[in-house]
Amino acid sequence: MTMLIRTALFVPGNRPDRIEKAFGTGADVIIIDLEDAVPLSAKASSRPHVREKVAQFADRMILVRTNALDSDFIKGDLDEAIVEGVNGIILPKVERADDIAKINTLLIEVEKNRALPKGSICVFPLIESAAAVQHIDDIASTKTTPQRIYTVMFGAADYTLDMGIEMTLAGDELFYARSRIAIACRAAGIAPPVDTPFMIDLKNREALIADALRAKALGFQGKLVIHPNQVDPCNKIFSPLPEEIRKAEKIVQAFEEAEAEGTGVIQLEGKFIDYPVVKRSKAILALAAAISRKK
Repeated sequence: MTMLIRTALFVPGNRPDRIEKAFGTGADVIIIDLEDAVPLSAKASSRPHVREKVAQFADRMILVRTNALDSDFIKGDLDEAIVEGVNGIILPKVERADDIAKINTLLIEVEKNRALPKGSICVFPLIESAAAVQHIDDIASTKTTPQRIYTVMFGAADYTLDMGIEMTLAGDELFYARSRIAIACRAAGIAPPVDTPFMIDLKNREALIADALRAKALGFQGKLVIHPNQVDPCNKIFSPLPEEIRKAEKIVQAFEEAEAEGTGVIQLEGKFIDYPVVKRSKAILALAAAISRKK
């Protein structure tokens, strides 16, 4: 299954009112959070809210951020909150490939107990430490039976805390980690990664846009968001522009006509067009079609 993830909005699992409102924001994916957004005292009591809202919005794309593998809450999160309608889990604090094997074992049991199709729950490892970045190639390329990883997500708040550095508006401190993550996903043949939330100033729209553009330029497909006002600008940034769509249509049409006549390389409006360019153009058109279907 191919997922449209220009924006993935976090919403606290202990706030059913906010969960419901989140589905009206236009975010491609809603992440019901059982980890950082939920206090320890409300971890267990939040899980029924997840089940209720998943059933209510079963036609939408829903992920659940569970607690970490080494926490006291992961087993309960999986047993009680991962039900039919949940498309996948975001697994925090992933640092090694072994973590993917462990969560796969747990999910096999969940799917069996819930009578869910085997492998139907995707895993999105959250990369948020120096160790995770160091091992990103192994994490992204981990193969399990069934295959679990759809793509990975970046969490810069914990990453910068682990590194003992400050997050800045310029974002220079994230360049290396973002680059490693994007390259690892491409090399592993999985979907492009999803970028960290912008958390420095929720009212600074220009800084948010600049941050999202940096991530897009490095190969990220979308962005985690933590406030509804971040959804629209990020959706626009990670969507192809009308002129990009028109150009892609021209390229694909001209190339297919040339290919039918036995030509594999053409010039269009003075530019060299070959198979890689056509492949990129088809990807733009596929993304545009997915966005159109969502509307």
